[in-house]
Formats: sequence, C-alpha cells, structure tokens
Amino acid sequence: MPDRTAEVKVKIKHWGASLFLLLLSQQSMAEGTIEVLHWWTSKGESNAVGVLRKRMETNGHYWKNFAIAGGGGQSAMTVLKMRAISGNPPTAAQLKGQDIQEWGRLGFLTSLDTIAEQEQWDSVLLPEVEAIVNDLQLVKYDGHYVAAPVTLHRVNWLWINPHIFKLAGAKVPTTLAEFFVAADKIKAAGFVPLAHGGEAWQDATLFEAVALSVLGAQGYMKAFVELDLTALSDAKMVEVFRQFKRMKQYVDPDSTGRRWNQATEMLIHDQAAMQIMGDWAKGEFASENKVAGKDYLCVPVPGTQGMFSYNLDTITFFKLKGNEQDKIAQQDLARTLLTPSFQRDFSLYKGSIPVRQDVLLTDYDACSLASMKAFKLAAKNSALVPSFSHNLATSSDVQSAIIDVVSHFFDDPTADPKVAAMRLSRAVKSAM
Repeated sequence: MPDRTAEVKVKIKHWGASLFLLLLSQQSMAEGTIEVLHWWTSKGESNAVGVLRKRMETNGHYWKNFAIAGGGGQSAMTVLKMRAISGNPPTAAQLKGQDIQEWGRLGFLTSLDTIAEQEQWDSVLLPEVEAIVNDLQLVKYDGHYVAAPVTLHRVNWLWINPHIFKLAGAKVPTTLAEFFVAADKIKAAGFVPLAHGGEAWQDATLFEAVALSVLGAQGYMKAFVELDLTALSDAKMVEVFRQFKRMKQYVDPDSTGRRWNQATEMLIHDQAAMQIMGDWAKGEFASENKVAGKDYLCVPVPGTQGMFSYNLDTITFFKLKGNEQDKIAQQDLARTLLTPSFQRDFSLYKGSIPVRQDVLLTDYDACSLASMKAFKLAAKNSALVPSFSHNLATSSDVQSAIIDVVSHFFDDPTADPKVAAMRLSRAVKSAM
C-alpha cells in the first residue's frame, strides 16, 4: 500500500490556505471603511477621536484616519471640496452652520432619518441644544437629518495658571479693566500674561470674547448674528476694537504661527498666565493629568459672566457610491455618535459637555459642571450666543470677511479702531 502521507499533507495545506482566503474574504465583506474628515489633531482631541475609532473597530469596521491639522478648519474644507468634486467624498465630515445647508443644496448629503427615528434623536437632546440645532439648521437639510450633533463647547472661557498669579500677586479678573491690571502685574513679574497663537481664527476667537464683554449678549447678536451694519460700525464696535488692540501688548513676540494647543501648553508649563480659548483647551490640561481648580482655573472671560458663547460640533454625512459595507459602516457611525456611553467618554477627553440630556455628569470636573450650569442659565436668560469665529451663525464668506478685518487689525500696530469698525461693516456687507 503506497504511502499517501505527503499527499494528505499537501491537501491539508491547500485546504488551510483556501479556508484562510475564505475567512479573509468574508472579513473584507463584513468590514466597512469609515473615513471622517476632521481637524481634531491636538493631544486631547486625538484622545477623543481615539474613543470613536475604538468603537468603530470593535464593531468590525476599518477606521481610515482623515485628520487635517488646523484648528480653524480652513485647510480641511479645502481638502473636502477637492474630494467631493472628484466624486470620492469621505464617510462624514466635521461641518459647521450654514456650510451644511450649502453642501445639501449641492446634493452631496445623505439622509439619516431612519437612524434618527430608531435612536429617538428628537427626544434625547438637551432641550436647549434641540432649540439651537433647529434654529440654526445645524443637523437637517430640507427637513431631513443629514448630521449629528456631537459636542457642545463654551468659547468664552479664560484659563488661568494660579501658580503664576500667586507669584505675580495678581487677582483673578472679573472685568476687562481688572484683566489689564492683572496682565501688567504678570508682565512685570517676567511671565507672558496672555498665551495666544498668531493664527487668524485665534485672533477672531479673542476678538469675539472682547466683543461679548463690551457689547453684551444682545449687542453681540445684533452685530454678529443679525449682521446689522450700523451695529458693526458704531461707537460701541470702535470700543471693541480699542479693547481688543490692548490685548496685543500682553502677547509674546513669538506667537506667530503658534497653534492654540501650543498656547495652552504655555500655561501647563508655567510659561504664561492666561489664555482665552474654548473648553477644548481643557482636553489638553486633562491629557497632562492636570486637575481643574488646582493646577488650572476656568472662569468666564471678564465681563461675560452669565453669558455663554457656544460652539457646537456636528458630523455631517455624505452620499457614498458602491460598496454596501461602507454604507452599513456609515449607518453604524451615525448610530454611535449620540449613544449615551459615547457622548460621555468622548466629551470627557474633548473637554466639552454632552449634548444628550440623560448623560450623568458624576465623573466630570469642576469646569465641565460649571459649563453645563452656565449653559442652562444663559439659555434661560436669553444670553446664549453662537460663536461667529467658529462659523455657526453666518456663512463662510461672512465669517472669512470678519476674520480678515479682525486679524489684519490685530497685526497692524498703527491700525485705527474707528477705521477698523467701518471696514468691518463694509466687509460684511460685501460678503452677504
């Protein structure tokens, strides 16, 4: 009887290879690709994105990283337009405000109505968030869900290094006048009073905070939401520019090109005393194991107590061609973004507060708790305002016009506040 051992071994090897290829094929069929365009690239933001990536990979999908650095998102929007025009849009993208409506009019967005109905999106959001997204059309186009709200941020925060304040003998400011007094003491003590990055959107964020302080919530709304041309050029706006210009002397000369998270690191490493930035900055403190109330303080921008300038991040979904598994993965992504557990874990890393009303805040720090309290109080008192510097209430054209005027003014030591206010009004009128 012939020895068939070698033949059996060959067949087993062949069957094993076939089985491996079959399993690999089935895995490929079951695995959809998820590609989300975003600009969450700082340490804290990357940790937050890691929460989403892990969820998607656990659900059997392939996560294709599509992060474009740049806190303002301008570079990301350029890349998105190129991808969409070429017929290869990503699964979803971090989009804001009226840009969502523009992409919808162009026919690029897909409906999430089925997911929204299954997950009861109409009833799980904080009532105040529901009012915002409906009023500003942040998640629907033509009556259909095309986006999911993900984070709620407070923009008008002043971050403080208490150690430097103590060394300088400075007092935590509650008014703009007190801010400048504290800044002078800190500068005299040899520290940078105001950590800032020389990027146009950061200039606009600082300007927005000063404008809210000088104008109040109603005056801010009239100028930057209603786009009242008189309010954009009157004496109060001149005062906004004047106070904004004073900030420049407390920024170090090396700020040009500095990213916002690098400015936050200056506070973390005892190089600077203050930063005016949204609460995504808190994610950077958390990534360095800093404790709110001890290693750093969060207080409203001086003069904006009781007001809440908000930034609401939304993920918008695009029509996909071909691969059904990618479409299944897209639906799974949409379903995940508003689940209570994801909302909790993501916002803990991101520094934001959750948009759902049923997420327990027991693990949140003092800054997040203060943010939620301030949000609800501001909503009750008609003191919630959308952040124009983060493109919520205006078109991209209007936002760009405002930012150009503001940033050029901040960089020009000879700039006249009265002239700047007139230029602002003219620029907005041309962009409308």
